[in-house]
Amino acid sequence: MTGASSNSDPSASVASMEDNPDGGCHIYRNGYYRSGISVVEGILEVNIIQMTSIQMTESQAENSLVDFVVTCQGSLPTDVCTVVSDPTCQVSKSVVCDPVDISDECLLTIRRSFEEPGTYCINITLGDDSSQALASALISVNGGEST
Repeated sequence: MTGASSNSDPSASVASMEDNPDGGCHIYRNGYYRSGISVVEGILEVNIIQMTSIQMTESQAENSLVDFVVTCQGSLPTDVCTVVSDPTCQVSKSVVCDPVDISDECLLTIRRSFEEPGTYCINITLGDDSSQALASALISVNGGEST
């Protein structure tokens, strides 16, 4: 489309507009621009420092409970996920994720139940909005005792 003013003056300006088949608008700008970049530390390391079986009464003995004490380095996590798998860590049996509220140092206790005795692979993942870190362990659960 080309348009011109109705004035017959030869010095009149002529404006042109190009049809854009995709309907989009393209703007080209030259110059210097400034932007801020935030570098976050993230969760650097996760360690399972203790695994403790919880002693239960005879009437509660269907499931074995184990407490995992976990520490981490770097930023503080906002959620924790525990994956319980077979001893080869290949076949997942259960996945549990929970939010956590840690305000000072990264030290938390995670309690998980096991329906039957056996050897399990445990993957504990701590995460926040920008990072994740993982720790793994093999645990043997023998009807109320763990090693």
